[in-house]
Amino acid sequence: MSKPLKQIHLAAHFPGVNNTTVWSDPKAGSHIEFSSFVHFAQTAERAKFDFLFLAEGLRLREQGGKIYDLDVVGRPDTFTVLTALAAVTEHLGLTGTINSTFNEPYEVARQFASLDHLSDGRAAWNVVTSWDAFTGENFRRGGFLPQSERYSRAKEFLQTAGELFDSWRGDEILADQQTGTFLRDVKAGAFVHSGQHFDIEGQFNVPRSPQGRPVIFQAGDSDEGREFAASTADAIFSRYATLKEGQEFYTDVKGRLAKYGRRADQLLILPAASFVLGDTDAEAEELAHEVRRQQVSGATAIKHLEFVWNRDLSAYDPDGPLPDIDPDLGEHTVARGRAQVRMYRDPLATAREWRERAEANNWSIRDLVIETGNRQNFVGSPATVAATINDFVQADASDGFILVPHITPGGLDGFADTVVPLLQERGVFRTEYEGATLRDHLGLAHPDAETAGERAAS
Repeated sequence: MSKPLKQIHLAAHFPGVNNTTVWSDPKAGSHIEFSSFVHFAQTAERAKFDFLFLAEGLRLREQGGKIYDLDVVGRPDTFTVLTALAAVTEHLGLTGTINSTFNEPYEVARQFASLDHLSDGRAAWNVVTSWDAFTGENFRRGGFLPQSERYSRAKEFLQTAGELFDSWRGDEILADQQTGTFLRDVKAGAFVHSGQHFDIEGQFNVPRSPQGRPVIFQAGDSDEGREFAASTADAIFSRYATLKEGQEFYTDVKGRLAKYGRRADQLLILPAASFVLGDTDAEAEELAHEVRRQQVSGATAIKHLEFVWNRDLSAYDPDGPLPDIDPDLGEHTVARGRAQVRMYRDPLATAREWRERAEANNWSIRDLVIETGNRQNFVGSPATVAATINDFVQADASDGFILVPHITPGGLDGFADTVVPLLQERGVFRTEYEGATLRDHLGLAHPDAETAGERAAS
């Protein structure tokens, strides 16, 4: 008996806090004006995507004490953008990245519960931590939290927020105009939490929202991050680009669910994926090469190399050979606050490998950064890209993808117009929305209001 076809989940990442964005392209528009967000969101909804996703950068990027233009570094406040988009969309989920290191549970829970009400049940929260004091300098606690404790705080943060969401059962509002009785239960919203990181007590002032709780996303790839996702998240991001790596990650994370009493379908694996489309595969490959060169200028190539070398390399020619000096292994990093710094656990080994590859292929510094960095996940004609995406999902390398175009706001248009219809023809992607909430789109169960109320009272 053949295995039934899995339905593909698709989402759209509004680019801007990543270096896949080609902001200098003549076709690129604003990353701040509301019209850009509207165009992008309405394109995603026209294509029947599950949700729109906003990443977040809490500090302008700098290197050597100077702001640089590796990527688009400004972004309006996440909740402001998502709330405004709720008014110009009807079905599209609205996912925001909110940091658990520098915020407070009551405030964040109140904001997400409000967004869920205003969007009629389309809110989702990507729970992240901050690992560096560099970002923390923008906040009053400026890096006080040791890296080893960031998941401890995140777990308790999410637990506390859940207690706040669940402090309302959903049936407390009577609003009897004849008797003047508004609440059946005057203790609605009451909560008490005492723990390592939070000690709060009061009454939550936002009644239970349509989804009960927002959909929870998690993006950590460490062993601790995978456990965090398996125990609490509804979806987890993956950065693995090949079929084999995707299948290994998929199997590992799904295999962790049983110990928490969860089924495999209660956690979705959704990698971020960039793409380049052309009328033919050859045309798409040529365009992808042009995009990569747009993404990596000479100055950008030098900055990326500094992630590994931990030295000022501004005197080097980006079109010349790699430095013959070794990386500085000091604790202070030149590229403060950049996640890429953590990717290179052994800078000396990375430098040796890169020199060998550069010499073997006659690559300059810029060539190397292009080849080892911004590779598009899906490149080809619409038919090729549709087939590849479907192959990944049916082979259990993912449950779908969060697509990251390189142009804003029109970079999703071609995918919506050409690839989505082919997936629909294959019977692996919806032609219409069938439910009202984001949980419906993702096939996730809604928290039971009565059970949630009992948990909050216990």
